[in-house]
Amino acid sequence: MGFWYLLLLLIGIVFIIAGLTKKGVSAAVKVVILLFVFGVLFIVISVFMFLPGSDEIVAELLKLDW
Repeated sequence: MGFWYLLLLLIGIVFIIAGLTKKGVSAAVKVVILLFVFGVLFIVISVFMFLPGSDEIVAELLKLDW
């Protein structure tokens, strides 16, 4: 499972870098903002999932009964 969390983290970092390297104020601005938001979201989710006890929190939120 840690592999998938690390993959989310790396994808988030790539999105952030791609969003920051795009310059210009054209139609691509929407893409840059979208990449930045998805990058931050992926990083936050992956860091949360690396924390101990996060599986219990997610199971409680999704009402899963292990």
